[in-house]
Amino acid sequence: MTELIHILINGHAVTVKPGTSIAAAVLNAGTTAFRKSVSHVPRGPVCGMGVCFECRVKIDGIEHQRSCMVLCSEGMVIETDV
Repeated sequence: MTELIHILINGHAVTVKPGTSIAAAVLNAGTTAFRKSVSHVPRGPVCGMGVCFECRVKIDGIEHQRSCMVLCSEGMVIETDV
């Protein structure tokens, strides 16, 4: 049996399978807006491969991380900017 990974997304406990990107975990948790543009328009993942930078979140206190490029690991704390 595959062990699950426990993370926090905006203060909510979430469990994901190993190999899950943070972007996928955030989307599966029901959050579609990851940040706001300079004109306060909600933004979310577009490309899923690190090119568009629309999926940026705070990961373990480090801001502006591309969530599609980072896999979830045990105990991670993810915060969106919305």
